[in-house]
Amino acid sequence: MRAVAIVGATGYAGGELARLLLRHPHVRIVSAVARSHQGQPLRSVQPQLHDAPDDLTISADIGEAEIVFTALPAGEAAKRAPAWIADGRTVIDIGSDFRLQRPELYREWYGYEHPAPELLPLAVYGLTERNRAALRGARLIANPGCYPTAALLALLPALAAGLTGEDVIVDAKSGVSGAGHTLDDAFLFGTVDESVRAYGLPKHRHTPEIEQEIARALHRATRLTFTPHLVPMTRGLMATCYADVRPGVTAAQMHDAYVAAYGEEPFVRIVDSPPATKATLGSNVCLVFATIDERTRRLVAIAALDNLVKGAAGSAIQNMNVALGYPEDAGLPTAALWP
Repeated sequence: MRAVAIVGATGYAGGELARLLLRHPHVRIVSAVARSHQGQPLRSVQPQLHDAPDDLTISADIGEAEIVFTALPAGEAAKRAPAWIADGRTVIDIGSDFRLQRPELYREWYGYEHPAPELLPLAVYGLTERNRAALRGARLIANPGCYPTAALLALLPALAAGLTGEDVIVDAKSGVSGAGHTLDDAFLFGTVDESVRAYGLPKHRHTPEIEQEIARALHRATRLTFTPHLVPMTRGLMATCYADVRPGVTAAQMHDAYVAAYGEEPFVRIVDSPPATKATLGSNVCLVFATIDERTRRLVAIAALDNLVKGAAGSAIQNMNVALGYPEDAGLPTAALWP
């Protein structure tokens, strides 16, 4: 059993990590780190964790952990990761600190100087379905954002096959848990209930991440319009994506591209009708639907996932499994909760 630590264990992503790791057959949680609630049992802070042992308490350090999961605000993981990497530990960051390859992008999009730019070339971008080979043996893994996970899984089969142009629109919607465990008027029940609003315009932080990974797959730049929306539900995320289809491309060709990309994937399902986020609740599955609107000759590609599982904690564990040579589906649920 490998020893793991969760740094940021009191948040939504940290709690979801703990829920899944407590049932993982090959690892055990030895440390749950947070600034608040230190000394309290993890299951008193995260009351859904009925399987957490009494002696697993909130602490200030990672102890003897070999694998460190970080679920921290922007800029925080990068301050601590250099020491952990130097100690021979594996770091899997659920936050944003290692997703972008160029340090100047953090200044432009996040508003701070990156604390450890020397680590950026070492980080493997953890979209498992695209970077599985590079993840094997990786010591520093940058887990994708929830919106980029959905957008990239929806678009990349068509883009990589050369079936569409590079002018891309992503219209995405997420539940409130995507904002984190934050007390803010914008996320209170009375503000969110019976309301939908766009946010993060015109420079949402996930924009350069999506652009970077599309460009990496195509070896050329794209033009991306990305608009996220907050919707009145707790969890779940849907990205509806559009791109112009190249002349002569048929629906059969488009279907074949998605089957070729995902036919053998354990956590991506190609569906025959537009998916609902509820069909992914609590699971590490992403549902993908793609069709050609023949009237406009546009691709409409939709991805639905649970933003806290496949969009965060689940994909982080999937990446750990690949990096350490465990079965990729170890500890990860595919069946969703319903209704």
